[in-house]
Amino acid sequence: MELVFLGTGAGVPSKGRNVSAIALQLLEERGATWLFDCGEATQHQILHTSIRPRRIEKIFITHLHGDHIFGLPGLLGSRSFQGGETPLTVYGPKGIQPFIETALSVSCTHVKYELNVVEISEGIVFEDEQFIVTAKPLAHGIPSYGYRIVEKDLPGTLLVDKLREIGIRPGPIYQQIKQGKTVILEDGTVIDGKQFVGPPQKGRIVTILGDTRFCEASIELAHGADVLVHEATFGAEEGKLAYEYYHSTSEQAAEVAKRAGAKKLILTHLSSRYQGDMCDGLLEEAKAIFPNVEIAADFKSFLIPKKK
Repeated sequence: MELVFLGTGAGVPSKGRNVSAIALQLLEERGATWLFDCGEATQHQILHTSIRPRRIEKIFITHLHGDHIFGLPGLLGSRSFQGGETPLTVYGPKGIQPFIETALSVSCTHVKYELNVVEISEGIVFEDEQFIVTAKPLAHGIPSYGYRIVEKDLPGTLLVDKLREIGIRPGPIYQQIKQGKTVILEDGTVIDGKQFVGPPQKGRIVTILGDTRFCEASIELAHGADVLVHEATFGAEEGKLAYEYYHSTSEQAAEVAKRAGAKKLILTHLSSRYQGDMCDGLLEEAKAIFPNVEIAADFKSFLIPKKK
């Protein structure tokens, strides 16, 4: 599991930062990529990474401001041109479906894969045997959502040494035992697979928030998260401006992480007024409240290791 930032700026692209897009690489877990927001030129940013559009399985849109969706029609079309054939689902607030349908229709873009669009509301927006994704509305000028991605607990590791102690050698039987099945050996001995599997590994939690003022919903979504991705459009000195424009400061993002008991905070969606060393100031403001924090940059990646 890995987060790759494709765009980390706010509002409009700058020379150093493109507009919002984040890839959650789930290659080991499901051979797929999930995208969160898709600002203008996201597909161009992807060209500078190892991400393959045909592997993009889901796109989660936080809200419908242009710097979060204007790259979507182009990416959907290019995915088809580049051989993407597997189904893709786009999740987003009410209005995302007519936006996509109109853009593709007017431009006469026909995708060759199954494209599903789900207009979300608060609650569970996706669940399968591996993951559960929950959405909650935040505090922005238009409907804006945060997403909580929870990996379900993983099976425990097979206790190979314990099996060898009783004379069971590697083979197809190991897979059955790892699944916790009851296995009958050739000599009639009955083996309870659950006794030879370690405790389940706790799944990871990633919280990715859309644009928002400081609010309780952010704290709830980030509760106990291994990684929280939070906007920091403004520095602490611009608290009044942040509130007026429905955004957050670096200090407010850190306060959310602290109250939520998150393990790591990543700041993104920085105003173009913060260039070069000025970003270090935002980082220091946040660190004064929540020490384990980093600032995202375009093409920067963050591994999220499995829990031990």
